[in-house]
Amino acid sequence: AVHEVVVLLFLNRHVLISSAFPASTGLTEDQKEFQKVALDFAAKEMAPHMAEWDEKEIFPVETMRKAAQLGFGGIYVKPDVGGSGLSRLDTSIIFEALSTGCTSTTAYMSIHNMCVWMIDTFGNEEQRRRFCPSLCSMEKFASYCLTEPGSGSDAASLLTSAQRKGDTYVLNGSKAFISGGGDTDVYVVMCRTGGPGPKGISCLVLERGMPGLSFGKKERKVGWNSQPTRAVIFEDCVVPVANRLGAEGQGFSIAMQGLNGGRINIASCSLGAAHASVLLAQEHLKVRKQFGEPLASNQYLQFRLAEMATRLVAARLMVRNAARALQDGREDAPVLCSMAKLFATDECFGICNQALQMHGGYGYLKDYAVQQFVRDIRVHQILEGTNEVMRMIVARNLLQG
Repeated sequence: AVHEVVVLLFLNRHVLISSAFPASTGLTEDQKEFQKVALDFAAKEMAPHMAEWDEKEIFPVETMRKAAQLGFGGIYVKPDVGGSGLSRLDTSIIFEALSTGCTSTTAYMSIHNMCVWMIDTFGNEEQRRRFCPSLCSMEKFASYCLTEPGSGSDAASLLTSAQRKGDTYVLNGSKAFISGGGDTDVYVVMCRTGGPGPKGISCLVLERGMPGLSFGKKERKVGWNSQPTRAVIFEDCVVPVANRLGAEGQGFSIAMQGLNGGRINIASCSLGAAHASVLLAQEHLKVRKQFGEPLASNQYLQFRLAEMATRLVAARLMVRNAARALQDGREDAPVLCSMAKLFATDECFGICNQALQMHGGYGYLKDYAVQQFVRDIRVHQILEGTNEVMRMIVARNLLQG
């Protein structure tokens, strides 16, 4: 039940910090404080509403604005434009904690943060000051527009075109599966301004209300129901050249650099879902009796729980290692981000699914929170680069030498 997850998150917030598999091991005092603030917010502001947001498909704008007041709207954005100026590791810790309260909402917030970072990092001063403050406060929300109906994993083959006419671009094409599409205010769009391949792609920032910008129907999804997903359509959409991030032809590089962080972010959301699911399974094994004894006395289930905790800790270490590498600008950061995204999203889905299995028939009921974690986390193996593409990136890196 909804009540079940709220109570567990309240009672077990300290477990996340002090259990046999603590999420706070190796963190600085500041990082432990960020974690505590995020866990408290997850327990009080997100978990009580998680099932309702899912069932009624509510985009919880006001709750996210409350999160932004804590600095979670632009976590790794520079402070001079309203960001929190925190590290990639700090960001991972925060998203993991928030995801224990609602994975779907936290995942949208991670995409929003990625978009603001892209504007902050690749925009000029005018663009940074025009867009970032209202995005960091979540007065406005952002969407990332790369995937198209005909180009998913093969992102460099995108067809959305931007023809330059004087001091404007005229945009034609469409984007698919856009998180927040239609409900958000700012769209970071990858489009073709040059020839075929990645070097012909540029990055434009569009604003809702621009003539020629429209949206498809709201998609019906297995999970991630607290964020709308729509196609974004451009029909002779006129965009000022002043809205281009970086130089012409730099768009694909900007998109991929954004995704390196996005992969850590989405992996971190998976960690939070898995940790909450372990706690739910742990509690269920203690209270549910079969054959005259609590399930917790069954050695098979004890071993499965031990494996779940072990896989969670391994995934967390991998994600945090990649976050540090990205923060330090290390050459191996992109491949480590791909490894972390691959490993954490696969393992954490397995953990959530096993937690559901431990609940037996109850796990399949929407009254029990574990099924929602399973549904919300499944898509993490697909987006921000499918896990098949992650394998390609790692293999290519291994075979280059």
